[in-house]
Amino acid sequence: MSRSESSIFERNVPGTTERLQMATVGIAGCGGLGSNAAASLARAGVGRLILVDHDRVELSNLNRQHYFQTDVGKAKVEALAGHLRAINPDIDLVLHDLELTPQNTPEIFAEAEILIEAFDRAELKRWLIEAWCTAFPDRPIVCGSGLSGIGNTNALRVHSAGRIHFCGDEESDMSLGLCAARVGIVANMQANVAIELLMGLKP
Repeated sequence: MSRSESSIFERNVPGTTERLQMATVGIAGCGGLGSNAAASLARAGVGRLILVDHDRVELSNLNRQHYFQTDVGKAKVEALAGHLRAINPDIDLVLHDLELTPQNTPEIFAEAEILIEAFDRAELKRWLIEAWCTAFPDRPIVCGSGLSGIGNTNALRVHSAGRIHFCGDEESDMSLGLCAARVGIVANMQANVAIELLMGLKP
């Protein structure tokens, strides 16, 4: 561990830093869920992140995603990588500026211990979960489901079904609109579940 890393993580929960530094987490989608989850995992000390997204940053993303005015027009994976390295210059980032498919998912995330699903659309979530569970039946996937609207915080929860962990209310849809606070809560729930899994605190 470098001197900068030692200083960043000196207030971590005892025993977590060493394990998280050795971990590799995949993030499918770098929008509201993925960008915020990635920032939390970087701050927690996860040593390696595999980031995948084929979109560019737009102004309309800034109400909920971990980007800034100066990022508009940039590839999301590149912009996010810059922010994560500003948190921890020693983090190992693997960037894929491309569209995920059922065919390329197993190869791209082959080294990930855990996958964070951070897609917007339900049909994309479905095939990603199926592709991951088929390729890696013993590895967990942490999904976001139902995060739109405002308030109603008590409805947000974690529901686990085997190796699949759902974070959100599992009910709200995109027609309600998206708010930074609620999206951020679900993204951080996903990051928290991933950390629990890496630390062996969750089956």
